[in-house]
Order: sequence, then C-alpha cells, then structure tokens
Amino acid sequence: MKKLAFAAALLSTALTLPALAQDKKIRLGVLTDMSSFASDSTGMGSVVAARLAVEDFAKELPGYQIEVIFSDHQNKPDIGSAAARKWVDQDGINAILDVPFSSVALAVAEVTRDSKTVFIASGPGTTVLTGEKCSANTVHWTYDTYALANGTARALTEGGGKTWYFVTADYAFGHALESDATGVITATGGSVLGSVKHPPNGNDFSSPLLRAQASKAQVIGLANAVGDTINSVKQAAEFGIAGSEQRLAALLMQLTDVHALGLKNAQGLYMTEAFYWDLNADTRAFADRFAAKMNGNRPTGNQAGVYSGTLHYLKAVKAANSTDGAVVAKKMKEIPIDDKLFGKGNIRADGRAVHDMLFFQVKKPEESKGPWDYYKLIRTIPAKDAFKPLAAGGCPLAKS
Repeated sequence: MKKLAFAAALLSTALTLPALAQDKKIRLGVLTDMSSFASDSTGMGSVVAARLAVEDFAKELPGYQIEVIFSDHQNKPDIGSAAARKWVDQDGINAILDVPFSSVALAVAEVTRDSKTVFIASGPGTTVLTGEKCSANTVHWTYDTYALANGTARALTEGGGKTWYFVTADYAFGHALESDATGVITATGGSVLGSVKHPPNGNDFSSPLLRAQASKAQVIGLANAVGDTINSVKQAAEFGIAGSEQRLAALLMQLTDVHALGLKNAQGLYMTEAFYWDLNADTRAFADRFAAKMNGNRPTGNQAGVYSGTLHYLKAVKAANSTDGAVVAKKMKEIPIDDKLFGKGNIRADGRAVHDMLFFQVKKPEESKGPWDYYKLIRTIPAKDAFKPLAAGGCPLAKS
C-alpha cells in the first residue's frame, strides 16, 4: 500500500523544473516494471533516478520546462510498444528511459527508430539492441549479456575456475548469457562440462543444482535472472554449494536480489555489475539522496543507469541546442560520458555506452558493516575490455 501511495503521489506531481518558457519543453518518459518481479531493481526507483538527474542539470538549461512521467509496461511487448507509440505520436515525449526486459525494449526500439524520440535503455540486457537491430535513436546504457558474462567468466576462469557447469533459464536471455560466457571461458583456457536448462519462473531448482554439484565443476554458473536467480542461490545455500570448493557465479544479479536473499544465503556469490552505491564518496552521496526518496533503499545498477543516461541526454540537448531525437542522439555519441556514477566513457556508433564494469563477491555476514553493505570489489574491468567489440556486434550503423 505504501508503494502504491508513493506511486500515486509521484504521478500526480510529475516533475517540472523549472516552469519557465512554454516554448521550450523536454518530456521524459520512464517506461518500466511497476508491478512485477523487476519492480524493485527498476520501477519507482528508476523514476526517482530520472528526477534526480533533472534536478542536477536543470540549472544548465535555463528557460526549459522539464517533465518526467512514467508508465508500467507490465513486461509485455504489446503494452510497452503501445505506450511508447502514444508517447511518440501524441504526447511529445523526447526521450524514453529504462525499459527492463529485452522483448519489451526491442519493441520500443522499433517504435522510436524513425521518430524524434531518443530511447535510452538501462533495464534490458540483450546485445541485439546494439547488434542487428541497432538504431540511430537507441542508446544502450548500463549493461548487456556480453558484458555480464564476459566480466564474470573471464575473472573466474583467469583466477583458476577452469571448469564450468551452467544452470540456464530456457529462453533467449538465458541462452545468450550461457553462450557469451562459454565463448570467454574457452578463449581463456577453460572448459564447460555441461549445462542443464530449466523453465523460467520456477520454484524448485534442486534437480539442476544437484546435477551441477555432481559434475564437480569448479564454477557453477547461473544463467538466469531475478526470481529464478534468487531461488537458485537460496537452494544452492541449502545444499552447501556456496561453502564448498565449488564457486557459485550469477551472470545477472542485482543489489535488490542480494537484499532479498540476505547475506547468509548470498555470501560468496560472484557477479559483475555496472555500479555499486558504496564505491566512493560520490556514489554514496547519490545513494543517500536516492534513499531519502525511496524509504531507505539503495539504488541498483539499473536505477543508477537511468540517472547517468538521463544526465548525458540533457547534456546533449544543451550541446546540440535541440530536442530533435536524431540530432540529440548524434550529439550523445559525440560528447564523452563523464559523471560521478559511471565515470568516463563514450557511446559508440552502434549505440553501446562503453564504461568500466565491476566484478564483485558478496560479503559474509560478519564482513558487512551495516544495511546494504553487501559487496566487495574484486576487479575493475576497463571500458575497452568490458563490452563486445564494435566490429563483432553486427550493427549496420557500425559498418557504415
């Protein structure tokens, strides 16, 4: 009820900063998961992140009225594309933000492809957005399946985890995670002993985990997401896998997932993320502002990505002196990324935002110093090594 009340209050007071010249407007639409299993890692937190970016940059755009609205795509491509179409054709939305779930993001990318609206994707993971389905109007900000799999698989394989076994969600996203990780593992001298597929949105992972345990692989890789990953990790703890010689690696894990699990269950888990709230003074300061509006919760990488992408978009509007989608998207690629959350980077011709990625291990309960103190940084993956090379992505824009 508190979340619903907060959402209603936010919707009724859509952010407008500052209310000045009526002929200069920027309308930002956060299209996200408000009601399902990704709502904690995106949802209202993504809306708050966009609002904070507007607060921080509004003074750089005097005379502009900047508004943030949001909608729930319900994790359905048809609903997401219909909302995006209305925003583009009727509501004058200049940029669409977040859009978790790859199927919805791909549908939104098609809606914005030839429009005057920029699509800045923080929530989805598919590399197709910057591959064969790339668009001049789409920027993929936070992470993708290649960056997650590459970061975790390379770090663990180079660190001695030479044999792997995968527990994989049986749909395109899970297959992509496993495939990308396998390529890195074999390229760095490791091998994959096997893989077991499971249907998405499952509750019982005992059989796949026992098969993985029996394989004696040095690393068990979880190529799934959200509820499936949470349940996999929880049951792995029950079977004693996390405390054994086998290492457990989640190829997609969010801070809110670890929070839901608790350190007792999640301790020892390895993962790659784009952002962590407790990295430095700047990330902690942002997290404090975020927490003040989100009942004490700390931001996830996806939510921080919405902030960073929104900030870069507004910088490009100022630099281009335009809100035309094609013009602003081009300018976003011309100016460097430089903010206090994601650091320095750039946006390539295929729309891929390139920045450092971070390889973490989840702390033991006795190592944590307080609420949300969950990660210890093992390795920073330089931007140049983190993402799939431009030439390997298959984007027609890169070829031209």
